[in-house]
Amino acid sequence: MTEKKRIFVEQAMDNSFIICDGLETVASAITKAKEHKVNTIIIQKRYEEDEYGIVLLSDIAKRVIGKDKAPERVNLYEIMTKPVLGILPDMDVRYCARLFEQFGLSKAPVIKDHQILGMVSYDNIAFQY
Repeated sequence: MTEKKRIFVEQAMDNSFIICDGLETVASAITKAKEHKVNTIIIQKRYEEDEYGIVLLSDIAKRVIGKDKAPERVNLYEIMTKPVLGILPDMDVRYCARLFEQFGLSKAPVIKDHQILGMVSYDNIAFQY
């Protein structure tokens, strides 16, 4: 019998995200996302006890472009999902995949000690096998 290899989220995560302020416009965030070639925008906490938010480029397409709103007139906080569901770096990727399925997620930030270490997605998990 072969023993299954244990892979943890910290081994699968990447740095494919940028951090923006919630007051920043969608147009500004799109420019930054293009420059860094990412599709995930983490919204910075406003104060210590606050929680992170998240905006995906697909959110911008659905909630701004698809509704014919001007990206220069919409702030990120208006379309963000908050609080964001964070994943611990020492979680087994199998459980992470199950958590994604339960909550309908495709990616999530990896958070330790209230700091974002990276992002994990289904793609990251699959590439580890």
